[in-house]
Amino acid sequence: MTILEETIAAIRPADPAAVAEARAHQDRLTKPRGALGALEDVAVRLAGAAAVNPPPLPVPAALAIFAADHGVHARGVTPWPREVTLQMVGNFLAGGAVANAFAAQAGASVTVVDVGVAADLDPAPGLTISKVAYGTADLSRGPAMTPEQAVAALEAGMAVARDLVEAGARCLITGDMGIANTTASAALICAFTGHDAAVVTGRGTGVDDETLARKVEVVREALRVNGLEPEWNGASGTLAPASGVSALETLAAVGGLEHAAIAGFVLAGAALRVPVILDGVIAGAAALAAAALAPDVVDHCVAGHRSAEPGHAVALDHLGLRPLVELELRLGEGTGGLLAHPLVCAAVRVMHEVATFDSAGVTDKEA
Repeated sequence: MTILEETIAAIRPADPAAVAEARAHQDRLTKPRGALGALEDVAVRLAGAAAVNPPPLPVPAALAIFAADHGVHARGVTPWPREVTLQMVGNFLAGGAVANAFAAQAGASVTVVDVGVAADLDPAPGLTISKVAYGTADLSRGPAMTPEQAVAALEAGMAVARDLVEAGARCLITGDMGIANTTASAALICAFTGHDAAVVTGRGTGVDDETLARKVEVVREALRVNGLEPEWNGASGTLAPASGVSALETLAAVGGLEHAAIAGFVLAGAALRVPVILDGVIAGAAALAAAALAPDVVDHCVAGHRSAEPGHAVALDHLGLRPLVELELRLGEGTGGLLAHPLVCAAVRVMHEVATFDSAGVTDKEA
């Protein structure tokens, strides 16, 4: 059995007994039933994922920022130069990025992972070098990766998750860095959900109308040349993902090395029963790939936020995940996941510390 196969085999769905116990416990707490809204669902989700109620407190948290470059950058889908990927890795390591500030606020560690930066990086504290390739090929001209590269990147992400959990992390947060990676994200979301490129492709770092139109056409080209164009389902009257293409083939064809690594990170977190807070559209696209490989992985994920990228809402809807915050963020890096972490902690702390009607001697409402 390969590492990928072993990890997928270890993933279990939410434990129904723990879910039922958590819901019943919520109803006994000294508050009106349902008064904490979505936070109650988060606590129940984490109980099901951990197979115990109350679930473990999701602290400490660990952010992993997976960095890689993209061959599709050559198609003019972003005004930012490719070198920014490398430069931002340096900024993360120096502690100067927004993700570093938010991680400090949340008390989360930051690990930067070079899975495909188009340059050699010197070893540094906080840096894991797991380079699979010096960026991907141009996904609009053919497959971005070979299947072997996709598997290597998946397993690199799994190794990072395992190492962080072994070091004591009890919550994993996804982060990313890669100029042009919203183009690959749009292609992945189209491929896994069957939506049209115009629906899911956004402005990324804030491109103008001309660049956005080019970006949409590049995504369509990528789907066409890789045999991933959505197919019309006459019975339902909707578009559907292309048939006959495996999840791994799809990921390799139009994904980025960081998408594959994040998918592996999510899969390993689920296998270890440690909750994973997803960040924005890149994480959403990666989670679609992870869910296509192992559907039960979704039970172990929390959507930290909904980004301003239109494809992110599509991805979350397909995954059945409700975002905790919506602040029009479109930065990536793990920023939205980090902002959501205190909310996840609060949801679980309620289960540990709030009294029940019986224990507090408070009269419950009449049935």
